[in-house]
Amino acid sequence: MTGPGAPGLGDEGPWRIRGTALPGGERVEWYLHHGRLTTAPVAGARDLGDGGWLLPGLVDAHCHVGVGRGSRGVGPDECLAQARLERDRGVLLVRDCGAPVDTRGLDAVPGLPRIIRAGQHLARPKRYLRELGLALDDPAQLPDAVEEQARAGDGWVKLVGDWIDRSVGDLAPLWDDDILARAIARAHAAGARVTAHVFGEDALPGLLRAGIDCIEHGTGLTAETIDMMRRQGTALVPTLINIANFPDIADGAGKYPVYAAHMRALHGRLGETMRSVLDAGIPVYAGTDAGGMIDHGRIVDEVEALAAAGLGDAAAVAAASWRGRRWLTGADESHAGLYGLDRDDARADLVVYPADPRDDPGVLRAPALIVAGGMPVAPGVHA
Repeated sequence: MTGPGAPGLGDEGPWRIRGTALPGGERVEWYLHHGRLTTAPVAGARDLGDGGWLLPGLVDAHCHVGVGRGSRGVGPDECLAQARLERDRGVLLVRDCGAPVDTRGLDAVPGLPRIIRAGQHLARPKRYLRELGLALDDPAQLPDAVEEQARAGDGWVKLVGDWIDRSVGDLAPLWDDDILARAIARAHAAGARVTAHVFGEDALPGLLRAGIDCIEHGTGLTAETIDMMRRQGTALVPTLINIANFPDIADGAGKYPVYAAHMRALHGRLGETMRSVLDAGIPVYAGTDAGGMIDHGRIVDEVEALAAAGLGDAAAVAAASWRGRRWLTGADESHAGLYGLDRDDARADLVVYPADPRDDPGVLRAPALIVAGGMPVAPGVHA
């Protein structure tokens, strides 16, 4: 990539950028004007660069902006720092899979990722991390709570599908099948999709029979539940870099030996599970589970883990970019839809790299230029 270097936030241009646009791989010349991308030449435009590889912004489909170490909510300054770190890694679209703090103030800050929020986790008392979820005293409250979170979020609701039940000493479902069916139907009627945290096997059939749209983690998937996902078109966000922590979680669960052994077994068969998922054609998307045990800004680690799990380099990059963006936003198949070209109401998001990341996902670690919400920014340069 050549050119004078990326400007800092706040410089609106107009700018011109040339490069090779993915996923199609065609040579393009685009203009950035009044915060959006257009193909129409703009007089006086200065060069942002020429010769890079353009992606429509990376996607972290399982992230927790607002959650810090210790799995606790953080204040506004830390929320801003987390969002900036994601942006500096090229992540321009986040599906926030549950946060205990209100992060909507970030929407007014120029040059940050777009956040699609799922409200707060819905769980039961003592059946999830203490400060993160809404604990429903009566499971019959779930349909009303789902509808409330559907209104509070941006088209997603997050359930805790299973967690350790200390009375049995192992993972167990939180909800009965009939309650799940009513709750997910209420979410769908409100125009929201539903996803669920699931580590083990037993919660999956009920969630899938209820019509859930996505499964997070999914380490307990079996041939039966994989086939159910395939038939229903249910997506999976496996969060492989989080699953890598299962042995440590097991080591810290000495009071619950059955649970500890279960977590080790789920981790041990992860490779086989992922091969079965991919062989079945389940749609898989990239998400890190950043917040809590996972540091923010690790999307490239997840892309490389997906590639190594059998998705391959090119498909893993797609799962964290154009495929993930289409899934979360409904952007059409054209590049105009992915990049928001020539739309007055569109958000201009793109990242430029010096080489084709489909050949080596490690290229994603060093973005040359980021355009976040129509604002060009060099990684690490803040307003």
